[in-house]
Amino acid sequence: MSKYKWSFANVGGSTRVRIQTAEDIKHLGELDKKMWTVLSCPVNGLEISPDSLLLMDTDGDGQLRLKEVVATSEWLCAMLKDPKTLFEQKDTIALDNIADEAIKNVAEKLAKDNAIALADVQAAIDGVTIEEQAVPAAPLEADVIAAYKEKQAEYAAYFELEKLQKLGLAVIAEDAPKPGMTEKKFLEMGAQIAEWEAAKAAAETANADALAAAKAEFMPLRKLLLLHRDFYRLLRNFVTLEDFYDNNKQTIASFQAGTLIIDQRACHLCIRVNDPAKHDAQAPLSGMYLLYCNCINKKTGKTAQIVAAMTQGEIKNLSVGKNGIFYDNDGLDYDATVTKIIDNPISIRQAFWTPYRKFAKWIEEKINKSAAEKDAKAFDDMTAKADAAKVEGAPAEAQKPAFDIAKFAGIFAAIGMALGMIGTMLVSVAKGWVTLTWWQQILVFCGILLLISGPSMIMAWLKLRRRNLAPVLNANGWAVNADAIISVPFGKTLTEQVSFPLVKAPKVGMSSGKKWLIGICVTLIALGLICLVLHLCGFCFCCFSFH
Repeated sequence: MSKYKWSFANVGGSTRVRIQTAEDIKHLGELDKKMWTVLSCPVNGLEISPDSLLLMDTDGDGQLRLKEVVATSEWLCAMLKDPKTLFEQKDTIALDNIADEAIKNVAEKLAKDNAIALADVQAAIDGVTIEEQAVPAAPLEADVIAAYKEKQAEYAAYFELEKLQKLGLAVIAEDAPKPGMTEKKFLEMGAQIAEWEAAKAAAETANADALAAAKAEFMPLRKLLLLHRDFYRLLRNFVTLEDFYDNNKQTIASFQAGTLIIDQRACHLCIRVNDPAKHDAQAPLSGMYLLYCNCINKKTGKTAQIVAAMTQGEIKNLSVGKNGIFYDNDGLDYDATVTKIIDNPISIRQAFWTPYRKFAKWIEEKINKSAAEKDAKAFDDMTAKADAAKVEGAPAEAQKPAFDIAKFAGIFAAIGMALGMIGTMLVSVAKGWVTLTWWQQILVFCGILLLISGPSMIMAWLKLRRRNLAPVLNANGWAVNADAIISVPFGKTLTEQVSFPLVKAPKVGMSSGKKWLIGICVTLIALGLICLVLHLCGFCFCCFSFH
């Protein structure tokens, strides 16, 4: 058990370790593994330099694990006299801060103003030259070598078959294509080409090795500068998720790929999708309203598949097939098309109207279904009558069945009974309604609304409190060791709604403030009218029942 005293803070609804001092980095290996927010993450698809991530991924398996992060911290603390400069996240280092003498000697050759910069080291690496070993000239013309390689397998098979034919073990068809050279010439040409290719490969390998050896002296310094710039940012996205929960939004999390503009909103929580199958199983557990989009930049041909979290506003026109624009962190824009939606509450206000939307949708579907069935039945009846008229030679009207008065009398009686029951129920409700005072009627009306919308709002409130980013990251190959809760206030920072400025002229419409005030007034007037209508209807029902 480590005796080092760590500092803690509540970040994203969980208690997490804060990495704030050089001593914290030096003792990183002593931190209890259960206290890390992330245990591993993929090297690809992060908004951190791939060069830096590959340097930290020492086993080269494409996954950055806890032990590799600790090993990197130990290496950096050994290379730097004062690891505190890691918090600056700069790609320059003062010469006096380099502890390793070999690296410092190389840095002194390239340093400017007693500091070494990554750009100067990269320029030195790119400028390395060697005396290359000569590559032997080809024995034949390039097109001849290409033609030989194309026909090599075919000719070899023919000459082998020819040998078998001489032994009486095979027969070559008369129309079989024959090589344009003898077997001896074919073998000589093959030997020449093979010898040249081997000599060429050896020379190229020797030149590559010599170039790598000439650049080797700069590589540790390059590694130091890259990790000096990027390591602390990794810690902020690995030990904690501080970049994601940063209230000032000076930085973005390493998994945030860009911004999706859709339906008058900007979704800043966009994550690249590495494995759609895993997202199908994991992402619904997040409790977030998620939009999956296929993105393409037609100019460059670049494509991306992202998932965007909608954390504010209404559903409105969001649907599969809707188009938007996705901007990556480099500013490149993509045409984005929604391919899948995971439906979860966005806000309590949206949840209030959900039952009514569902009911309206159900009615619309029923009406459409009924209309379609009646249309199909009418068309079938019309075509059937037309066919019958053609076959029997009689008009379609002559085929109508006789009117059954008894059948329709039963139907009318059933309808009358149903209307009577409904009328009795309405009269009973009206009698109770009219006995209430006006303020009681308002309370009852509001109670009915809450009875309908209440369950949906309660479920939305519970889900909004549990919105968790961890399942989405897990679906992308992360091993998240703690919850990453997205509260309602924090969610509002992840999705921006459109905000129009107040203008005085020309008055094309009205200001948002006036719209808000008028909206409240209209709502109150509507509620008052509804209550008045219900009151009058109840009074009329009561009068009718008394008579």
